[in-house]
Amino acid sequence: MADIAVRHRTVEVDGITIFYREAGPVDAPVVLLPHGYPSSSFQFRHLLPALADRWRAIAPDYPGFGYSGLPDPSRFAYTFDAHANLLQRFVDTLGLTRYVVYLQDYGSQLGLRLAMAAPQRVAGLVIQNGDIYPEQHGPKYEPLKRFWRDPTDEGREQLAAAIGEEGFRREFLGELPDRLADRVSPDLWRLSGALVTEPLRRDAWLRLVADQGSTVAWFPRQQEYLRTHRPPTLIVWGPHDGYMPEGAARAYLRDLPDAELHLLDGGHWLLETHLDEVVPLVRDFLDRVQP
Repeated sequence: MADIAVRHRTVEVDGITIFYREAGPVDAPVVLLPHGYPSSSFQFRHLLPALADRWRAIAPDYPGFGYSGLPDPSRFAYTFDAHANLLQRFVDTLGLTRYVVYLQDYGSQLGLRLAMAAPQRVAGLVIQNGDIYPEQHGPKYEPLKRFWRDPTDEGREQLAAAIGEEGFRREFLGELPDRLADRVSPDLWRLSGALVTEPLRRDAWLRLVADQGSTVAWFPRQQEYLRTHRPPTLIVWGPHDGYMPEGAARAYLRDLPDAELHLLDGGHWLLETHLDEVVPLVRDFLDRVQP
């Protein structure tokens, strides 16, 4: 019987302790799982063992998130650029040279930059509610876009007000229909909420949220990467998402016309509500790109 146990490990990357969850044989094809906001590798706690019989699934916590180190901002900037560079160094530190990348939420930005930095390493992409087409943004983006256009102190205070357990609860439940809401574990918002009671950590998260507008300039470059390299891609999407509705998923087909698209009856956090549907889709895709 295959060992599907999830292992909990740390590694030093540029002097920062990075915690990561890993499951599967060390010599198996790799699936890299960068997490979304406001979460950590905990969001992949069910997917990791579901893949571990045949693949090596690896989910790191970013600096300041989960169980990773919390370096001073003088050492680590807590911007998207800094996190993207750190993810690349994490991959190099573990010696990973070929992988499928799971792209969701903030993890889609970091994962795409990883793919762009070394396209030859990318066996495929799984895209799940991670958007790069601003004209398809949902209405929930508007408060963020106001801050991007005019980053005032007042706007920053409004962003800060959402960094806490109640704000996280709203993020995780989002626009889910009531019939699905009880599938989402309250551990998600309570664990994240407990972490940001520490002022330095809360400040680190605020720095990253406030920097989100910097990702917009990357969208055309990311679209060009997809058009040019055409990585094998599975798109699995929950359209009950105020940030990323159905159109945000379909927009990928402009640049990836051969991508496989599945719209499930869920929202932004499909691994909580539709794990039993996502897993066979991902396994079938991995069988084809990493046999």
